[in-house]
Amino acid sequence: MYTLLLGPPGSGKGTYATRLSKKRGAPHISTGDIFRRLKEQGGELAEEVAGYMSAGELVPDEIVNRVVRERLEAEDCQESFLLDGYPRNLVQAQLLDQMLQAKGRTLQVAFQIEVGEETLKKRISGRRTCRSCGEIFNVFTLKPKTEGVCDRCNGELYQRADDREEAVANRLQVYGRETAPLIEYYEKSGILRQVAGEGGIDQALAAMEAVLNKGGGG
Repeated sequence: MYTLLLGPPGSGKGTYATRLSKKRGAPHISTGDIFRRLKEQGGELAEEVAGYMSAGELVPDEIVNRVVRERLEAEDCQESFLLDGYPRNLVQAQLLDQMLQAKGRTLQVAFQIEVGEETLKKRISGRRTCRSCGEIFNVFTLKPKTEGVCDRCNGELYQRADDREEAVANRLQVYGRETAPLIEYYEKSGILRQVAGEGGIDQALAAMEAVLNKGGGG
């Protein structure tokens, strides 16, 4: 199935997409991960992307659309995918529809993960990422066994620039301005499914699985 996850920063999109990907065998496409790898490779485009991300701003449509189009052309995305972090505005959503329609496909489910603002701020500011493998921890909700050290590979944990308090408020404002209108867009198309994200991860995942097992039907 062709699925996407909507939700503000800190709503858990990446965690849910990763688990669903492993369970269902669908590739997890995260624009955030793609851009972080691009930053590691260096170059002019990487520096430009880094500037937007550090400030909590969205990367311009032209850049995002290009990397997503290239990823969706890959062989492993022809039968299914889980999109995380794209589309982030109506222009991107419309382009995604066009990309899929050109190949006789259509988006089948858009999950909206609902989480309160105070919870979001706490989750984001407490997040720590492994420099080596990208594993994510949280000083409040998912502490590593050893402070500052990744449980998975013993790599160094750090706080991303866009997870710092000064960037968090801006990220949430950007989401409200640019991405929240997508909720109405996908609701009108009949594929929006709301998922409570304040409770346990397993509960939210079970709700998503139930929808996917029915083929996206409500």
